[in-house]
Amino acid sequence: MRKTSLALLALAGLSLGACGYSTGDRAASGGLLGAGAGAAVGSLSGNAGTGALLGAGAGALGGAVTSPNQVNLGRPAWR
Repeated sequence: MRKTSLALLALAGLSLGACGYSTGDRAASGGLLGAGAGAAVGSLSGNAGTGALLGAGAGALGGAVTSPNQVNLGRPAWR
């Protein structure tokens, strides 16, 4: 169960890191969305805090390493 949760968490974090055009915007939105997804997946195993931290890291990394040409979900909500 734990490996499945971590795999889902990493997948969600990497797939959600795509809002914005600059690297900073993409990393920030990926981190925020990854934290939410990580908390949701982590709550299934009773570790919402750990899931949120891992999801934020995976989402921020995913957002920072992708370009707007690869995945683009539009402008972030704060712009």
